[in-house]
Amino acid sequence: MTFDDVISQQQTTETLKNQITGKKTAHAYLFTGSRGTGKTTCARILAKAVNCRCMKDGNPCLECDICRDADTGALTDIIEIDAASNNGVDDIRDLRDGAVYMPERGKYKVYIIDEVHMLSQSAFNALLKIMEEPPAYVKFILATTEIHKVPATIASRCQRYDFRRIKPEDIASRLSYIAEQEDINLTGDGADLIARLADGGMRDAVSLLDQCSACADVINAEAVSASAGIAGRDYLYSILEAVEDSDASKALSITGELYDMSKDLTRLCDEIITQLRNIMLLKVSPETAENLIACLPDELDRLKALSGKTELDAVMNRLTLLQECRERMQRAMNKRVEFEMALITMCSGGNRRESIDNSEIYDKIKRLEEKISHAASQPKMTPAKKEREELTASNPVTEADPTPTVDLKKLRPEDLRPCTRWDEVLEEFRNVCPAVAGSLDGSSAATAGNVIFITSQNRFFITLFKVRENALALGETINRVLGQKYLIRARCATTVDQQKSMAEQLIKKAIDSNIETAVDNS
Repeated sequence: MTFDDVISQQQTTETLKNQITGKKTAHAYLFTGSRGTGKTTCARILAKAVNCRCMKDGNPCLECDICRDADTGALTDIIEIDAASNNGVDDIRDLRDGAVYMPERGKYKVYIIDEVHMLSQSAFNALLKIMEEPPAYVKFILATTEIHKVPATIASRCQRYDFRRIKPEDIASRLSYIAEQEDINLTGDGADLIARLADGGMRDAVSLLDQCSACADVINAEAVSASAGIAGRDYLYSILEAVEDSDASKALSITGELYDMSKDLTRLCDEIITQLRNIMLLKVSPETAENLIACLPDELDRLKALSGKTELDAVMNRLTLLQECRERMQRAMNKRVEFEMALITMCSGGNRRESIDNSEIYDKIKRLEEKISHAASQPKMTPAKKEREELTASNPVTEADPTPTVDLKKLRPEDLRPCTRWDEVLEEFRNVCPAVAGSLDGSSAATAGNVIFITSQNRFFITLFKVRENALALGETINRVLGQKYLIRARCATTVDQQKSMAEQLIKKAIDSNIETAVDNS
């Protein structure tokens, strides 16, 4: 009835009371926060207080005719609009047409628009016009649970107040007061459990208290759990234990029984996510976790047992997998299949399915294009000069290099003998250094004395071969397979222009493949 009745929102109620006392109220307010935290209640109290004839320290007196009629809904100067059902532009036009008239009895005509985020775009535009230049006797109080849907043009013309979730201890204290006033036998553990189940919403807590009062004479923790439907939830912990034991058969069997009993599998997925969250909190902060989770004492023992034999990484992976499964279930034709797939994956120790990050592909393509452009811009060399440079400069100098037994400067093409076991060398090298071996696909080799000449079709091999570790690894592999140490010389049979053309074809192929994947996913 007054600001003093509102709990856990002192930062808002004290400011509003000071504004009313100092007669410095704004023409528009925006109240935002989760459900059941007092937004609409404060809006009604504020509307009464600014019109009250005998205001007391910022609170309405509750005794004058203005307060009495406002409480019964008979005061025409306070207009409350539900934007969820009146969200059209015509409804806001009616509001704008009525705002030109002076208040009948009070000092202000106050419009309370609940769930304002439900207004259409044209309705917001119509509301913006009257909020830009409102009459001095008109005030707007907007309430919403989804502030991100309110246009910035509207929000910027309001004083915004964020309503916090109500603390469990404050909810429990208020429930005890209500129970005392209504002659309800509410125990301390019952009030605490209701407060935890309410998840920060006072309205949910009062509704649950009302429900429990019709089911039991003494409202304790057991009565609350029975009324709220959280008793007898052994199946949740049985599924979690089956997952921990990697027993997919048991987990699927329990799921099948629940499905036959018409259990909503989407709801089941939500419940398991909640219990995994409880386990995560017990793993991270066992000292304070009990204040953050809602469960019965015997359930807490089972949660602690599961927490003791579960690794935090496994819990996080399962949470991620179930969150993704929950999203897919919203649009899946067969929700049971999606949920069972998630259970099997968890039981097999698998992680969530990795999605393709297309941005990484595009970054790699961009870097490849830059390398191609840089290579194309380098000064061109004659074929003879290029071949000499590749034959000599492409091989790093190492301590393990033997002294050549042939004169490289006088070596002729007819002096080279094909290496018939080169395929064996490549096969062995793939086991040693697969990244470099991949650039040797399609290559060939020939020998002259203790010198081996490698002809690669991929210019990238020349770059990789300049790394000392790669050269040593290839030399050791050649020694193992051929039984002799060779001095390695390498060249590329592909020109820069040819390599650029091949790279462009690869880029086009990657882009086309990526587009096809995106089309299949859609």
